[in-house]
Amino acid sequence: MDRRLFALAVGMFAVGTDSFVVAGILPQVAESLGVPVPVAGQMVTIYALSYALLSPLIAALAAQVPRKQLLLAGLAVFVAGNVITAVAPTIGWVLASRFIAGLGAAMYSPTATASGAALAPPEKRARALAVVIAGLSIATALGSPLGTLIGSLGNWRDTLWFVSAVGAAAGAAVYFLLPAIPALPPVGLRQRLAPLGDRRVALTLLTTLFAYAGLFTVYTYIGISFDRATGGNAQVLAGLLLLWGLAATIGNLAAGQLTDRFGSRVIINGAIALLVLDFLLLPWTSASLPSAVVALLVWGVCGWGLVVPQQARLIGIAPAAAPLLMGLNSAALYVGVSAAGVIGATGIALADHHSLGLIAAIPVALAFVFAQLAAHGIRKAAGPVPMAA
Repeated sequence: MDRRLFALAVGMFAVGTDSFVVAGILPQVAESLGVPVPVAGQMVTIYALSYALLSPLIAALAAQVPRKQLLLAGLAVFVAGNVITAVAPTIGWVLASRFIAGLGAAMYSPTATASGAALAPPEKRARALAVVIAGLSIATALGSPLGTLIGSLGNWRDTLWFVSAVGAAAGAAVYFLLPAIPALPPVGLRQRLAPLGDRRVALTLLTTLFAYAGLFTVYTYIGISFDRATGGNAQVLAGLLLLWGLAATIGNLAAGQLTDRFGSRVIINGAIALLVLDFLLLPWTSASLPSAVVALLVWGVCGWGLVVPQQARLIGIAPAAAPLLMGLNSAALYVGVSAAGVIGATGIALADHHSLGLIAAIPVALAFVFAQLAAHGIRKAAGPVPMAA
């Protein structure tokens, strides 16, 4: 493996572990701080919203900062946010610290994916993206279950110390393995958002937003939505998260090769269609451990198999705008994740935590519609995305 891509992937592993591990410790956080689980679930919402809102702003303000320096600064802020979470005495402090951690992720993640794409030739770009993004999917396979297990053996604060240590290790990997990467040409925020005026780009970003809003509506509250399958046992939940993460890693890496071979449309359509079916069946499949395993395998492979072809589709629309589009796609993903915490909390209040799959299927189905509209626009459109020089 290219050591440069490996270094970027290690940082993505740290960011991904923080994103996904919270779902496994929400019941403990809620009990420890004396708040309802849906309130604790806003840890996910705040982190994701911070990332989504700040990543385009940081991309504009830090365009002239050398890439390696920006990556290291992002990881430093990320670690600081998690250390504050680990020692936070109240839910207010916890939520504030999640905003800081999200800021660090906003500095790191889009910069890492854009750098990974730039390091590869065009014919291998999707595979390079898959290697970098593999850090996120491996975080679901190893980081999140391990963090959940650590929390079950001690307390949820130990999990946040674990995430902080992973972030520090990622900083060391980036420092020693990644060469210096020049800064980008200065481009203002308005110019960076200009591609949103292109219908193809906007529809592709909406596909990402709605798909991950649906995916994380269940994931954010997986501890209680799968309680029939786990029997409330945190170790069993950690095992299911491990299985989901392994499936996610396989889906992500396979999607890179399949997208290079068959194009993005086939992979996007197939993944989203299977996800809709999987979530519609989830109220029943999550009721027992064997069927929950099957549901999580489909969910992991297809959910994470969607990231690379979405990014490849955006780069195909406007290769010169790749760093910007990677940031916007990551922002759209995290807007979806932040919305998922609210959607899930509302679903629990209005219906039942075992019915979240039915609720989640709605935004995923809308993502399929947006994907078809984007594909139609790509076939019809001619010329590049409008960008200011």
